[in-house]
Amino acid sequence: MAEITAAMVRDLRERTGAGMMDCKKALAETSGDMEAAVDWLRTKGLAAAAKKAGRTAAEGLIGVAVRGTKGAVVEVNSETDFVAKNDQFQAFVKAVSELALDVGGVEGLLAAVYPGGTGSVQEQLTNNIATIGENQSLRRMETVEVGQGAVVSYVHNAVTTGLGKIGVLVALESAAPADKLEALGKQLAMHVAAANPVALDESGIDPALIERERAIATEKAATSGKPAEIVAKMVDGAVAKFAKENALLSQVFVIDGKTKVSDVIASAAKDAGSPITLKRFVRFQLGEGIEREESDFAAEVAAAAGQKA
Repeated sequence: MAEITAAMVRDLRERTGAGMMDCKKALAETSGDMEAAVDWLRTKGLAAAAKKAGRTAAEGLIGVAVRGTKGAVVEVNSETDFVAKNDQFQAFVKAVSELALDVGGVEGLLAAVYPGGTGSVQEQLTNNIATIGENQSLRRMETVEVGQGAVVSYVHNAVTTGLGKIGVLVALESAAPADKLEALGKQLAMHVAAANPVALDESGIDPALIERERAIATEKAATSGKPAEIVAKMVDGAVAKFAKENALLSQVFVIDGKTKVSDVIASAAKDAGSPITLKRFVRFQLGEGIEREESDFAAEVAAAAGQKA
């Protein structure tokens, strides 16, 4: 059986809001598997729905850039937050964000010529690692584009223009005036940053994610003691609720707390006198999906002092 550390219990508690002893039991029941422990707590009704991305587990910066009707977002990782505050590192992230507008994929971006005649992006990254003294990596990038309309960006808690820990791009297809689209796009991007939708609409949600929710709902409903047909309706209702709450267009707009996002867009289109279609959005949160070993600080101090934790 895997060892259940205090750091693992703390991590699970932060992710789910469940009690410490419940978190410890969940990890014990699932042999230390964090995702399985989240599901175990949810089947027992001890945790709220956890986002697929989970907890941020890496340092660095998200960079965004927009040119005309195209936008790009990149993630560049570092080992510590200290490096993320370094001017050289920030300049690099800004530069590759702009370069990403003209290339396809991380490999193409790494091979692109870095501004200033210093070689490729990969060569500049290698140079940064050597001069800053800490490992760094260009992890991912994505672009969005519309034929007519606007791509609007938003960076949450920006450390400087276009750089931060959460970056969002929203693509609006429309012939509406640019100022109207910019205002709407900014609000939608702020909503995406806060609400973290998993898809544009309910049909776009990953089937595997839906099945995971169905399995959790089935196990919870099975303990209700109700007839099978009622249990089936409970499960369908829970899955439908999950889909509605996690698809952008059917979410409640965080800015007013009552209007559906689709209705916000329809209202803006009526006001602008032109149809507006939200074609796509991209949300990058620093470190999402990366697992990083949590150290037990108390144990490290004790070990350094030659004591047993």
